[in-house]
Amino acid sequence: MPKVNKITYQPDQHQAKHVIFVFFAFDSLLNEKIKKLPDARWSKTKKAWYVPDTPYYRSHFNLPVNAAKETLNQIHEVNKPALRQLTQLLTLKGYSATTISTYRNEFAQLLFLLKEKPVESLTVDRLKKYFTYCLTTLKLSENTLHSRINAIKFYFERVLKREKFFYDIPRPQRPLLLPKVISEEKILKGLLGLKNLKHKALLFTAYSAGLRVSEVVKLKITDIDSDRMQIRVAAAKGKKDRMVTLAKATLQLLRGYVSAYKPKEYLFEGQYKGEHYSTRSAQSVFNQVFKKMGLPPSISFHSLRHSYATHLLENGTDIRYIQALLGHNDIKTTLRYTHVSKKELGKIESPIDKLMRGNLGE
Repeated sequence: MPKVNKITYQPDQHQAKHVIFVFFAFDSLLNEKIKKLPDARWSKTKKAWYVPDTPYYRSHFNLPVNAAKETLNQIHEVNKPALRQLTQLLTLKGYSATTISTYRNEFAQLLFLLKEKPVESLTVDRLKKYFTYCLTTLKLSENTLHSRINAIKFYFERVLKREKFFYDIPRPQRPLLLPKVISEEKILKGLLGLKNLKHKALLFTAYSAGLRVSEVVKLKITDIDSDRMQIRVAAAKGKKDRMVTLAKATLQLLRGYVSAYKPKEYLFEGQYKGEHYSTRSAQSVFNQVFKKMGLPPSISFHSLRHSYATHLLENGTDIRYIQALLGHNDIKTTLRYTHVSKKELGKIESPIDKLMRGNLGE
């Protein structure tokens, strides 16, 4: 009988998103099946396929659909007030719903493990042992462990007001993940090849202004300022507004799109009245266009934003302007694009080319 390949599913956090990794020994048939799953991506660091951690995939893989909810329900009465205090303070300080959910769930993992032991009684040494357990036994990724440390740190230093409680607790070094960039030629080929006017306007706007998928789908008609040739991105990441440039080609395309589709409030309307286009639908449009080009599985809608920044840099735009356009707080985040820009890398000659040129008598 043929040997059945064992498949392991591991919920985790990857590139600041909750995902489910699918591990198995190499099998060409399994590989092809996984590739056909909607939104399946390949992780070079994990050497595994992964999909979004959604109820659909949890059901598809026979995983607990409400794992986080089950953990919350099994916290001992002794530590339930701590969880409520954490959630309340996060809410009062205006943290986003995503951050509140992440912090609550990560903190709940510790409370669940503690059972009847009060969380406020933990010492720095005990927390160090717990984080070591997370890394070595649970094998959490660096990003997930950072989220867990942040949640627990928030509780001890902000809720309990124990300043510098985490001063002696080291953090694992995050892996340096370079942005995934699409060439200008393939960007243009993909955009111009689109027949659907709404889809073309959506991707044109996203790339030409360096927008996140969540930003482009939430744009309102009033956010387009054709007089000043700017786009207002309202309440973006970090609850910040910012202004980005409106490309002439994009404005021309948007005028034709608005005339044909007549949106009322949101620039890109969803299926139901008063709703904006969903991020999932926007990602699906991207996949339909660019996945056909044979690009790596790691390429995603966000690659349009990475490509925009990299292409600006290669065309001579100052890094500080790129930082402002992208809405980055820290210049270090923007400086990542210097690692993938061909502007400077293209000037460096590989030793093998020099040796071969000399050997060939060039």
